[in-house]
Amino acid sequence: MFKVHPVASDRLPQLLRAMPKAELHIHIEGSLEPEMIFALAQRNGVALPYASVEALRAAYAFTDLQSFLDIYYAGASVLLKEQDFYDMAWAYFEKAKADNVVRAELFFDPQTHTARGVSMETVITGLRRACTDAGTKLGISADLILCFLRHLSEDDAFATLEQALPFRDRFIGVGLDSSEVGHPPEKFTRVFGRCRELGLHLVAHAGEEGPPAYIWSALDLLKVQRIDHGVQSARDPALMARLAKERIPLTVCPLSNQKLCVFPDLKDHNLRQLLDAGLCVTINSDDPAYFGGYINDNFLQTFAALHLSTQDAWTLAHNSLQASFAPESEQRRWVHALKETFERFVEHD
Repeated sequence: MFKVHPVASDRLPQLLRAMPKAELHIHIEGSLEPEMIFALAQRNGVALPYASVEALRAAYAFTDLQSFLDIYYAGASVLLKEQDFYDMAWAYFEKAKADNVVRAELFFDPQTHTARGVSMETVITGLRRACTDAGTKLGISADLILCFLRHLSEDDAFATLEQALPFRDRFIGVGLDSSEVGHPPEKFTRVFGRCRELGLHLVAHAGEEGPPAYIWSALDLLKVQRIDHGVQSARDPALMARLAKERIPLTVCPLSNQKLCVFPDLKDHNLRQLLDAGLCVTINSDDPAYFGGYINDNFLQTFAALHLSTQDAWTLAHNSLQASFAPESEQRRWVHALKETFERFVEHD
């Protein structure tokens, strides 16, 4: 067990920025900044319903998940060519590098694009090429997780899976995202069963706006390895005990939760409660272009709002590295680098 020594409070933000971390809940389409949306719209001749970057950014006043999704899908309309998907992902990786992200597992929503006539090959090839370059040029280990849109049917999800199978070697898992309320995980039991047979990693959004019952279903019916969000688990003591005992990772996204009014204020977030209960919590950015911050912004603002400690910093970073789907040899290397970072900061205090 690594002994964590407290770091002076004025040095804690520097430690949060410097420590190696994994980002396990990032929708790559949600990293599409307004400036890039307009640049790609111009490049591809796409008309936008906003007059300027400022007008688009001003529309980012969300009342719930659906109000965000409406703008999210409009922004994605500018993505048409392989290079567009590459450029979007590469812009994210450059920010991730600056935030000392060593591992990124990118969610992508192929149905958002194939419904517009963009081929599965175009989407996956562009994103995969950016992941490869992130490894060779930036030293970031990166993989793709294909997400099914839960407001669509399971038959549509099956069709999407079939379209993606020729590129099976370019993504490592599947997830479930989009409008949660009214679309319980069990709606996708069969397609997740098929993905499990194919050896894919399984994750699902559950318990962001939906009830704790959705988390139970994701675990027992979809048999997921991680729960994306999961903050509503705090309403169910038996579920909390199970998540802690089984070390099921939760990919929590604090700024997203605040922006979508899951918690009215960041100081009301239950992340500390989840940590204190022994859950394997991680911090992530979700859709950073829309929710006001990439991963370090989430760490810095959450730690300030909840008065979290050096020990919490270690726990959250360590959780993220071990909850990743990267090989254990890579995880060990990153954990070693994490220890070195903490020791370096203690020595300076």
